[in-house]
Amino acid sequence: MKTRHWFGLGGVWFALLLLLAPAISRAEAPTIDMPGLVLQGIPFSVTLSGEPEQPLWLELEGRRHALTFIDGEAMVEGLLSSTDNAGITLVDEVGTVLAEADSPAIVAWLSVVPALLAIVLALVFRQVILALFLAICAGGWLSYGMAGDKALVSVLDSVNVHVLTAASDSEHMSIVLFCLLIGGMVGIISRNGGTVGIANHITRFVRGRRSAQTTTGLLGTAIFFDDYANALIVGNTMRNITDRLRISREKLAYIVDSTAAPVSAILLVTTWIGFQVGLIDEALGQVDGFEGSAYGVFLSAISYSFYPILALLFVFMISLSGRDFGPMLKAEIRAVQQQQDADDALTDREAIAEEASIDAKPGIPHRALNAIIPMTVLVLTTLGGIWYTGMEELGHPAQYQLRDVFGNGDSFTAMMWGSLLSTLVALIMTQVQRLLSMDEAAHYWFEGVKSMLLPITILMMAWALSSVNESLHTSDYLVSVLSDSLTPELIPVSVFLLSAFTAFATGSSWGVMGIMMPLVVPLAWAVLLHHGLAGDPEFMHLFYASVAAVLAGAVWGDHCSPLAETTLLAAMASGCGLVEHVRTQLPYALFVGVIATLFGILPVAYGLPWWLGIAICALAMALGLRVLGKRAEDSSANTMPAVVAPRATTSAADVAG
Repeated sequence: MKTRHWFGLGGVWFALLLLLAPAISRAEAPTIDMPGLVLQGIPFSVTLSGEPEQPLWLELEGRRHALTFIDGEAMVEGLLSSTDNAGITLVDEVGTVLAEADSPAIVAWLSVVPALLAIVLALVFRQVILALFLAICAGGWLSYGMAGDKALVSVLDSVNVHVLTAASDSEHMSIVLFCLLIGGMVGIISRNGGTVGIANHITRFVRGRRSAQTTTGLLGTAIFFDDYANALIVGNTMRNITDRLRISREKLAYIVDSTAAPVSAILLVTTWIGFQVGLIDEALGQVDGFEGSAYGVFLSAISYSFYPILALLFVFMISLSGRDFGPMLKAEIRAVQQQQDADDALTDREAIAEEASIDAKPGIPHRALNAIIPMTVLVLTTLGGIWYTGMEELGHPAQYQLRDVFGNGDSFTAMMWGSLLSTLVALIMTQVQRLLSMDEAAHYWFEGVKSMLLPITILMMAWALSSVNESLHTSDYLVSVLSDSLTPELIPVSVFLLSAFTAFATGSSWGVMGIMMPLVVPLAWAVLLHHGLAGDPEFMHLFYASVAAVLAGAVWGDHCSPLAETTLLAAMASGCGLVEHVRTQLPYALFVGVIATLFGILPVAYGLPWWLGIAICALAMALGLRVLGKRAEDSSANTMPAVVAPRATTSAADVAG
């Protein structure tokens, strides 16, 4: 009995081993990690566990594809020809099935639908946030293979998955905090009279029509940290002075508008920079083989930002020469003849300016140092932080190039340091001079923070859409379509024109950058890679010029669009009708934009040095202004009255009018 018992127990164990043997074998078999979505006609990657020694094949749509393994990853060279689910089977030499996996599949061109949908909806509804939200929802549904039961899930995922993922990224949150802190700092220095103090110092040099226009341009350049603050401060500060000197409100609005966004877009530390660097960093995450930081790319791209640079230069050409053409010349003649109505009708959106404006506290001294010192701390701390972190990353080499140091620096950490220290310095200076109570300082710091909520919301949505585009392999599709047909030298001008048109139609430069930058950066790099030019210093200017073209096109469209908030704020702060502002500014923007394209973007793409391109563009603008432009004083039948310069003791309230 006892012997039979153990024999029976051993038989049971033997039977269990026989039953479990297939499971053990299956557990040791390789597994396939499929992408979440497969595009028809586009190669895709699969990852296998381990690195099998025997030859293996993947069966796709009944055809075998030999695999070459590198660190356990293999590229499927065969293409999916149908839109059914991509089912893959891993087999050995004798046809034994080792593993199976499948993923949803869609027609390849559908991968660009979310980005196109964002552009089209922004055109129709003129609401960038709504357009981005609906594009994210559509992209989420496409990532599920357009399954009918996933339509509602894709809407819920828009916030619960995509936006939350964007907000959970530490680098993204660094950008958000930087924008909030610098917005709060701007709120404090606006209320404590620092920004008005800068304005008052500059206006002391006004002696005539030309010097007034030049001073307005210099003031717009000096208040570089935010385009909204720039438009509101410069317009309100200079309006009374320009009226007394018979400079048209249209001319004032043009100078204000053309020194707001361009300055904020290309200087080293502004409220724009965190937004731009964040978008570039997100896009670089989709680029393989690129060495460098997002801030380094931004710095390199500044030299190729032709439209913002030339728009600023043209402002001073107009101001110093006293020449105008087109509708602006007629407006100037009316102003000289004192036929302009100073009370031009404004749109019912004037409340935007009132909400965005933070006036200096009445009864306190307006000291320029209260703004200059915090802004200097912001600039120096940020630049110093990038240098310090770059040196730490490189290991403090004895010999180095500044570009290498800045390229390896941690711009996110540096911007956080700079914005925090500048805010603390502004707060301490305000309290030491007893300009604001602590409650007032906290209140207006928060008012400045609130002004950044809209840009941050757009930024979050743009990051989420970028994530969706990555899951849809949008850049892979664009590369497959354009890499053979698109000449690398034509990428910058194509990107500039597309960005300019979209920004003009939507009125949102930030929205356009949020949509275009995640697409352009990987596309430009892939096209260079396809032509064997990626990483070659002789051709890297094409990559930087493509990044700059997004920014330049967005600024051009923002200048010309009546839907743009900076255009509206510049018109309202200058006391000019919105339609008149757009009508008089559009010819100037077109003039500069065409010259930038023909003599800057295109020649530089084909090898002309960027500095020579800017010089040629400047010469072309000067010649064009000489031929087309006339002086309003010469064209007016009336004699100009004697110019009365504003007193140095003019108060900010008097200047603002």
